[in-house]
Amino acid sequence: MDAFAKFAVVLGTIAAMEGVAWASHKYIMHGFGWGWHRDHHEPHDNTLEKNDLFGLFGAASSIALFVFGSPWLRGPAAWEPATWLGLGVLGYGIIYTLVHDGLVHQRYFRWVPRSGYAKRLVQAHKLHHAAIGKEGGVSFGFVFARDPAVLKRELAAQARAGATVVRPAEGAA
Repeated sequence: MDAFAKFAVVLGTIAAMEGVAWASHKYIMHGFGWGWHRDHHEPHDNTLEKNDLFGLFGAASSIALFVFGSPWLRGPAAWEPATWLGLGVLGYGIIYTLVHDGLVHQRYFRWVPRSGYAKRLVQAHKLHHAAIGKEGGVSFGFVFARDPAVLKRELAAQARAGATVVRPAEGAA
């Protein structure tokens, strides 16, 4: 593979991972994986959450791809693109950790954005957390955030329809 192809695979994987993360968040974390994800939606003083266990799946995926693409471990059976896919999964994991855990939830640093896309990300994720419980909700992505005004209207409509319960101060339209 030439350098451009490797770079394209890494960037494409990072972009695709947002879709994987969105679907995993909506259908796994807010589905059968709610037992692990619930504590992320509830106030607590713990440094770690059960929800952090989901990160192990991303790490294992990246490691498996690195192994599958490694000529040192797999010899001639190695598939080189797997290395660059693994790097893309790792890159998304780093971005997720900095954006979601760092910026949005302030686990690693304290900075409240006053404008721009960073503010939009924070607002969108706060609207996600405005829904109480695993049902309903908005904004399941982590890096791409839709307009918070639109999300707020969607959340209010879900509440009116009885599809979700919304924290009054955060989800009122």
